[in-house]
Amino acid sequence: MIPRYSFYLFDVDGTLLDSATDICGAVKEALAVTSADGVPESLLRTYIGRHLYDLFEDLIPGISQIRMEELLQQYRAIYHARGHRGTRLYPGVIDALSRLGGRKSTATTKSTQTTRLVLEKFGLLPYFDHVQGTDGFPSKPAPDVILRSLEALDAPPEECLLVGDSGPDMEAGRQAGVRTCAVRYGYGNREEMARWEPDYWIDDLRELNAT
Repeated sequence: MIPRYSFYLFDVDGTLLDSATDICGAVKEALAVTSADGVPESLLRTYIGRHLYDLFEDLIPGISQIRMEELLQQYRAIYHARGHRGTRLYPGVIDALSRLGGRKSTATTKSTQTTRLVLEKFGLLPYFDHVQGTDGFPSKPAPDVILRSLEALDAPPEECLLVGDSGPDMEAGRQAGVRTCAVRYGYGNREEMARWEPDYWIDDLRELNAT
């Protein structure tokens, strides 16, 4: 049983939204003109929630910062053009958020602008008191996006629960001093998440209300 918290932070991709089809499709298209053309979606899924620079550096040895930025901009243009047609809400997300007390924010690798647009498209924006993405500062597993959300909500870390689906989520949560909840249905590696000893594990977001 998970106790109620005063504040909740949510990762987006793999936690609220099943967005792998659009993310991986856009990455594959951006990589089509590089030496990493043809990378399987199964591999790309393991990078969801991490900065794309990590992916580019691993798949294209010796890539320059300038080239990574070019690929990132290409990815963003392709991703937005897809219109989230392959993205779906996970079961129970709206039910869970609508019944969950406390103040809520996001803590995602997406930019704040993109996060807000996606939440609005899928009817989630009204359930959030603040929207925080990664805007020009280190992405998870660095704790920066969590710390920005805590500041915006005026939230003590010990009164906050971070919900995410990846090792970087859990590591960032530990660094920020918040409680952590790992979801088993997302894209993250369970062994990697377990290394950071999440306070809770769930199979459905509605379990946050099961008190």
